[in-house]
Amino acid sequence: MNEALVNIKNKMTGFWGSRSRTQRFLMIGSAVLAALIIAVVSFLVTRTTMVPLYSDLSPSETGGIKENLDGRGIQSEITDGGKTIKVPEESVDTLKVELAAEGIPKSGSIDYSFFGQNAGIGMTENEFNVLKLDAMQTELAELIKGIDGVNDANVMITLPEKGVFVSDDPEEASASIVLNTKPGYQFESGQIKSLYHLVSKSVPNLPTDNIVIMNQDFEYFDLKNENNSEPGASFASQHEIKKEIERDIQRQVQNMLGTLMGREKVVVSVTADVDFTQENREENLVTPVDQENMEGIAISAQRINETYTGTGKPPGGTPQAEDPADSQGYTYQAGTDGNGDYERVEETINNEVNRIKKQVVESPYKVNDLGIQVMVEPPKPNDPASLPQESIDDITKVLSTIVRTTIDKDNGATELTDQDIFQKVAVSVQPFNGKIKFDQPKDKSLPIWVYIVGGVGLLAAIIFLILFIRSRKRDQYEEEVMEEQIVFEVPDLNEEQETESTQKRKQLEKLAREKPEEFAKLLRSWIAED
Repeated sequence: MNEALVNIKNKMTGFWGSRSRTQRFLMIGSAVLAALIIAVVSFLVTRTTMVPLYSDLSPSETGGIKENLDGRGIQSEITDGGKTIKVPEESVDTLKVELAAEGIPKSGSIDYSFFGQNAGIGMTENEFNVLKLDAMQTELAELIKGIDGVNDANVMITLPEKGVFVSDDPEEASASIVLNTKPGYQFESGQIKSLYHLVSKSVPNLPTDNIVIMNQDFEYFDLKNENNSEPGASFASQHEIKKEIERDIQRQVQNMLGTLMGREKVVVSVTADVDFTQENREENLVTPVDQENMEGIAISAQRINETYTGTGKPPGGTPQAEDPADSQGYTYQAGTDGNGDYERVEETINNEVNRIKKQVVESPYKVNDLGIQVMVEPPKPNDPASLPQESIDDITKVLSTIVRTTIDKDNGATELTDQDIFQKVAVSVQPFNGKIKFDQPKDKSLPIWVYIVGGVGLLAAIIFLILFIRSRKRDQYEEEVMEEQIVFEVPDLNEEQETESTQKRKQLEKLAREKPEEFAKLLRSWIAED
């Protein structure tokens, strides 16, 4: 046994010693790389992928689910500040069904199903009213959560107490709603109107005027009443139009500069001065047909030429019912003896001009003034000089163009100069220290670097394997060549050389076998000679 181990050791030592330095490096590298690939593949295959089971949970809901999963012996992780709980991917569907069958997660809110599960005769009227109100708030919040753009909703309803007498007029209820909306989502007026009517019809005796709806950023969603002509409603409508104009320009600038600098590198603020004066007027205009000569079209003409030569008083004067301005007048030359010449030239022309009648309705609002303020974070936040002055000048020119094209040009004011436009634009370059960070959903797929490392490792393993096989073949070929050389160089000891003495010996052996008498005589003669 020891001899066999020694032989194996000697063979391995000889094999390793006969390898070159490059071959040794390739062999060691191949072994290490193969071990690394096996370890990475084993880790990727055996690791547990955790996916969210529930999200946007309250701390009490997360605690209840965590306790249930620990009791089942299921691995779980709590992320997103306690709002999300993760479980292995292969168990998520089964756990959702099983937990739902157990009534988990339990939010602590009361809905209408509570009455079917806990109905009893020992409940007082006050307790019933409190539970009914809580259930109504929960059901209304669940309805609102189903609206697109709403992540969560909290509803507070105030119901009036019933009067003692039947003749008392019923008081009105009120509702306050706080919505957790998706970032950047804008509700249309039709959606807001539908939301108000949903709440109003869900609660008895709740008019829309007693409903207040706002989001988590303290932005109110007001119901627009087109038939309301009160001053307050008019102001709210004008204020909403002003905000809409500012919001549209802000989005335009934000999208344009965000594409150039980066979405998180630009903050835009827009202020507008809007004139809501609406004018209805009728214009009767008369303009000449020929604008150059300021003349109309001659539709009729009358020309009179009179001459007189003789004695006595000549005719003269201005004809009645005729305008001297339309006549060329009279020419009269008189002498001392009453003789003279008389000439009359009269021309009357009736011209037709353009008569234009306009009914003008001015726009209900005009942008009299506009200001745009932009804050830009430089590429290197702590180095304002990293943003070149040429980029700042380009941003200023773009904003100036927007201001020039947005301000109304028919407001009677003087034309804006470049200096006036530049004063309405402000560009500030400074770092942003209060960025809002939203949680981005994590990608469930493997990161790209895993595929890159795996591909490089596989390629390297193939290259090392090819080199190793080539080296083995080369070594085998060298061993075969050496064996062939040894066969030709070393003579076989069993084979005799064909010399003269061997030939004589063979002849004597043949003679002794075939003719022993002659072989004996030959031996006697050799002995006698000696």
